[in-house]
Amino acid sequence: MNKKKLIPSCNLALLNYLVSISIISGSFQLLQVTQAQPTLTPTNVSTDPSEAAILNKMFERWGISAASSWNISGELCSGAAIDSTLLQTMSPGIKCDCNSNRTCHITGLRVYDLDVIGAIPDELWNLTFIDDLDLRVNFFTGPISPAIGRLNQMKYLALGNNALSGPLPSEIGSLNQLISLGLGLNNFSGPLPSSFGNLTKLTQIFIASMGLTGTIPSTFADLRSLGILQASDNALTGRIPDFIGNMELRVLRLQGNAFEGPIPASFSNLTTIEELMVSDLSNGSSSLDFLLNLKSLNRLVLRNNNISGSIPSNIGEYRNLTQLDLSFNNLTGSIPESLLNMSSLVHLFLGSNKLVGPLPAQRSTSLHTIDLSYNELSGGFPSWVSQNNMNLNLVANNFTMGDPNSSNLPRGLNCIQRNFPCNRGSPIYSSFAIKCGGAQIRSSDQILYETDNETLGPANFYMTSTSRWAVSNVGLPTDATNPLYKSVSFGQYGNTNDSELFQSARLSAGSLRYYGLGLENGNYTLNLQFAEGLIQDPPLYESTGRRMFDVYIQVCNSSISLCNKERYHMWTCSNFLFKSLLHDKGNINVITCKYIAQD
Repeated sequence: MNKKKLIPSCNLALLNYLVSISIISGSFQLLQVTQAQPTLTPTNVSTDPSEAAILNKMFERWGISAASSWNISGELCSGAAIDSTLLQTMSPGIKCDCNSNRTCHITGLRVYDLDVIGAIPDELWNLTFIDDLDLRVNFFTGPISPAIGRLNQMKYLALGNNALSGPLPSEIGSLNQLISLGLGLNNFSGPLPSSFGNLTKLTQIFIASMGLTGTIPSTFADLRSLGILQASDNALTGRIPDFIGNMELRVLRLQGNAFEGPIPASFSNLTTIEELMVSDLSNGSSSLDFLLNLKSLNRLVLRNNNISGSIPSNIGEYRNLTQLDLSFNNLTGSIPESLLNMSSLVHLFLGSNKLVGPLPAQRSTSLHTIDLSYNELSGGFPSWVSQNNMNLNLVANNFTMGDPNSSNLPRGLNCIQRNFPCNRGSPIYSSFAIKCGGAQIRSSDQILYETDNETLGPANFYMTSTSRWAVSNVGLPTDATNPLYKSVSFGQYGNTNDSELFQSARLSAGSLRYYGLGLENGNYTLNLQFAEGLIQDPPLYESTGRRMFDVYIQVCNSSISLCNKERYHMWTCSNFLFKSLLHDKGNINVITCKYIAQD
């Protein structure tokens, strides 16, 4: 038997939008502490000279200075620094308190999205009057100094979207005036300090995507004022503590960790929660019983948690629900008619379960995204499936084809139902290559990569006119208002003679599947080609992410209905990763690529 090549060359990426980022630029002026104009400051007061020296030294080192609305007189605590201008509208910017004696103290500092590179200066920790510090969206590196404990008046601390590393200092736990703590999207290591339990005034904590390990400390039970807890995309382990169900949370995000199930029964006490996102629980079976009284929910994501049972029959009573994602679980039974009739619901993801029965007869006009792929649904199609302006994914079910109502569905749905009926017994080819997200191109080794630029959204599929292959996408980025599902660049990539291959990509927030249809039986080599598109020189905060590729290959022998699934874990921070896999004795009917970005 000859060895044949299957080459879906895919420059693929997953967007796990955990935050919404604004880009702000500003004009610059050199800071001065001379030629003060008293008319712009309270009478007979001036900035503490030691604080002024520290600020000027840091800004000089960073190569930044003030916009015209601040420091126009040369006196730091003047203009926007002391008037009603909000600190959140300035970058760079400071706020001052001039009410003590004749000296103004710097109480707020914002250096947001200014591409500052390097360690946080030690001098900063001597600005002990600061109660609001925002250094987000830069490229600060190195550890946070234990000297941060000196800033004991701190109320708002935001250090997210940088490249900070090392363990979290326990001294942060001594900042007992903290109301808001943001450390996410960094490269820290180690566990959460138990001292964080001393921050009893915290109302919100953002610790997502920052490299945390270990369990959630038991001392967090004392954070009774917490309304927002975001800790997704780390490597936190153990059971989700029961005490979280006793908090007055409005937002809870615990996606993409290494927690063990089940979902705590105490979550039934979260009666004020509006946004609940928990995913990827291992071991332990959960149910949806805890949802009974959580009627304030507007976003519910419980993906991949080994949830069994049926969808609650009273789901229609959740009148604020706009997004529901119960995909990748073990749900059984039928889809309640009331679910698709909810006037508030916009996005529905029920893919990869064991749901049976027909599609509901009616659909609310507000429901724009419906993923029902990889279930055991059957029957014909109601009239609503032919309506436009809707993202609908119905692949890998048992629907009856030829229904007049299915005329507006994308072609090829019949070929990517559960039994993959097309081309059986008449294989038509033994190799193919795909230019993911882009136009056809021939590589330097003369492989022709087929066009793959069909528009896909959060729940769509597409099959080529030749019926050789198909693609399916599912997933909605967490916080993106206008998500992208393709990316185009003109960058040049190392370790390859074919940079153009990597200048377009499919983007997915959940699951991106490619299907080879009608392949001959034989031995195949599958080449997946990846390029890192976020490493920049000079480095920016976008360059800090780690990448994990979860690649599932399903190899099916159609003659005996046998499928073997193999999973490969690949970590890379390099510019180019090439992985070659060899399979024998099988026809590769389904290629599934699932990606998790850790930014």
